[in-house]
Amino acid sequence: MSIARICSRAACHRPAVSTLTYVYADSTCVLGPLATYAEPHCYDLCAEHAERLTAPNGWEVIRLAPDPAAAGPSSDDLEALANAVREAARPLPPRTSGRPGSSSPGAPVEVARRGHLRMLQDPGNTAQDKSSGQG
Repeated sequence: MSIARICSRAACHRPAVSTLTYVYADSTCVLGPLATYAEPHCYDLCAEHAERLTAPNGWEVIRLAPDPAAAGPSSDDLEALANAVREAARPLPPRTSGRPGSSSPGAPVEVARRGHLRMLQDPGNTAQDKSSGQG
C-alpha cells in the first residue's frame, strides 16, 4: 500500500510531482522529478508550485526536466517482470522431511514451523545435542 505524497506548501493538498532540494554551499535550488522516497531536507511540490518557484536573491535555480522515456516501464522492467513470473511458475523442489539423515550433508535441518517462520538447527549439532542434553 502506498500513500500518495502531497505538496509541502502550506494549505496545498495537490499531489506532489517534483522534489526541491537546497544546496546551501552553492546557493542553488535544484528542482527535479519526484524523489523515490521522502527525504527530511527536501520538499515535494505540486506542478503549480514547481512551475512558480523562484529562488532567493543571488541563488540559482536548476530545473532537471524528467525524461519522458523514463516515465513508463522500460524493457529492463518488463524483462524483470517476465523473469519473476517464470520463477513463480517453476515447480518447487521436493521438501526434505527434516530428519538428520534425509537432507543433504551440511544443510540446516528444519526443527519446527509456525506460519512462515521456521526454526532451523545446524545438522552437525543434531546428534551431539541429543546425546549431550541427556546427560
